[in-house]
Amino acid sequence: MQVAIMCLLLCAFLVLSSCSAHVLALKPHLFKHRVSRPADVDIVYKTYYLDQKIDHFGFLENGTFKQRYLVADQHWHNEGGPILFYTGNEGDIAWFCNNTGFMWDVAEELGAMLVFAEHRYYGESMPFGAESYSDAKHLNYLSSEQALADFAVLIRYLKESWPATRRSAVIAIGGSYGGMLAAWFRMKYPHVVAGALAASAPIWQFPGMVDCGVFYKIVTDDFSRAGKRCSSSIRSSWKAIDKMASTDKGLQWLSSEFSLCAPLTKGSDLKSWLQETWVNLAMVDYPYKANFLQPLPAWPIKVVCQNLQFSPDVPEEKLLHGVAEAAKVYYNYTGDASCLNISQSATGNLGMMGWFYQACTEMVMPMCTDGVQDMFEPLGWSFQAFSDECFSMFGVRPRPDWAEVMYGGKAIGAHSNIIFSNGGLDPWSGGGVLQSLSDSLVAIWIPEGAHHLDLRYNNEYDPHSVLQARQQEVALIKQWVKQWGAQDHVEL
Repeated sequence: MQVAIMCLLLCAFLVLSSCSAHVLALKPHLFKHRVSRPADVDIVYKTYYLDQKIDHFGFLENGTFKQRYLVADQHWHNEGGPILFYTGNEGDIAWFCNNTGFMWDVAEELGAMLVFAEHRYYGESMPFGAESYSDAKHLNYLSSEQALADFAVLIRYLKESWPATRRSAVIAIGGSYGGMLAAWFRMKYPHVVAGALAASAPIWQFPGMVDCGVFYKIVTDDFSRAGKRCSSSIRSSWKAIDKMASTDKGLQWLSSEFSLCAPLTKGSDLKSWLQETWVNLAMVDYPYKANFLQPLPAWPIKVVCQNLQFSPDVPEEKLLHGVAEAAKVYYNYTGDASCLNISQSATGNLGMMGWFYQACTEMVMPMCTDGVQDMFEPLGWSFQAFSDECFSMFGVRPRPDWAEVMYGGKAIGAHSNIIFSNGGLDPWSGGGVLQSLSDSLVAIWIPEGAHHLDLRYNNEYDPHSVLQARQQEVALIKQWVKQWGAQDHVEL
């Protein structure tokens, strides 16, 4: 299959489905609602709902739905303090609220109101209630353009409802797909948004903009850096699994060695599960213990690679034993799991089907492997095969160039006041903006950063590069807020 499961995020994009998928989703989907915040940080917010039009761009569909949004105003300066506006990703907004520590860490310094807006078709914000995912007709209004319009209408409503916010500068913030939305929000609605922080936002991960193999090459580089023979051991494991899975006895051995909850029936299922595992580890290779996707040790890839230091002539059973132990670092670091279920996604419970639909319409992100520059089995990219799968699944066909038509592709130099932050360990950085395009289209590089590390809470083990990145981000936000306050704005 070529339909992608998007990190993620994340960001908070998905990674790879149990079938042989090509196009990865933004930020790991299906996250469990684990909160990884410092014990001394108090998360207090109020939940609200706003009636939004189902279709902002047509006039035939007059229905509305309730969009959920969360507001924290403990540190807000009542007259003109800025609004930090989180552009919700492909999942429940409460999860992103609890995990976007940067916003909570800087709220007092900036005197900011925090607003977390849920993306339509995710969490509780369902345009057609229980029927929202029933067919392509009901899914027709799931798009980034409609979501951005929701955000613009919400900000207008907030400024009408709370007069003291009318002159407040709004700074869009998001990570992964949410980071893409933050950047596009500033581009499309500069009269609404004063600036944007787009963390780990692969706005160029589209046809013709980057090589389809860059994502998996970065994943491989992460494992290569963590251990001399780590990536080569993983590369060798695929044939070893095929050979072992060719007999019933071998399948039983693999099921036992990997502590699987159900007997393995074919080797391809195990390989797809492992490929997703290695990708997820690359995205969450944080410098401290964290539970963003799973409870993990500090620098988890280094821990994983301790089990994968094999010479090329290692016996297959010994190699696969090491692979099993490596996988258990990700799935059972705490030792609480009695068995591992490869039929469940490794990334929890975000809106997977919604992202599948978006990937099958406007978010076409080619991914491929060659087994040489990366540690995975060769798998090419075929738009036609991808399109056929999308049509089979949803009755729609993707528009491969729509993101470029809608948002400008690489021709974004006319825009302003956007930070593009990316981490050297994050595979999604391959589709990101890595060099500043102007004084106000600023790229921030975090060499030791995995997926949107800068949006996480401050931590005593943070590398110096992410501390510098956050300082630069706050300085630019302050600059944009000051600029906004000096201008005359028509009240929304």
